[in-house]
Amino acid sequence: MELDELRQRCEACQGCKLCQTRTKVVFGEGNEKSDIMFIGEGPGRNEDLTGNVFVGPAGQLLDKMLNSIHLDRKDIYITNIVKCRPPKNRDPAEEEKKACIGYLRGQFSLIKPKILVCLGRVAATTIIDNDFRITKQRGQWYNRKGIWIIATYHPAALLRDPSKKKESWEDLKMIRSKVDEISKKETQGQLNYQ
Repeated sequence: MELDELRQRCEACQGCKLCQTRTKVVFGEGNEKSDIMFIGEGPGRNEDLTGNVFVGPAGQLLDKMLNSIHLDRKDIYITNIVKCRPPKNRDPAEEEKKACIGYLRGQFSLIKPKILVCLGRVAATTIIDNDFRITKQRGQWYNRKGIWIIATYHPAALLRDPSKKKESWEDLKMIRSKVDEISKKETQGQLNYQ
């Protein structure tokens, strides 16, 4: 299956009640060959209206965060746990996450990132551990079958509480270091192979 086919299936999804209130499905976007995938919780109002991921104020902050570590949207792939906006931007319910997780798994298997960045508690509890505590466990690397996973604050949380930006900056520097480390290993592997 190609990513476009998965997107079409997702856009036709009726797997949970969110399909009744969505304007548009927000599948995800970016570099389909990227080594790094950022995962948020779900679309907000601006994303629901446009069908694009992270386009509101939190998306603008995410762009600044990426730029601060010399990354750009064209360098990464961005998606969410759920692809339809929960009403009033509430957290996605368990049944909604379960209905959508297959799409995220499909994105992961097609893109094959080496690094996953969970943006916020909902992504971290879904991807890393049900009991994940974002304030205590953010900024720690986990390795699952050769995939490096880290969680940091969601940009929306940083807009609500700017005092967390310093911790987030530390996380971003760790992400940049891991990107560089993987890139260096790949380059060395190619040189050794030749």
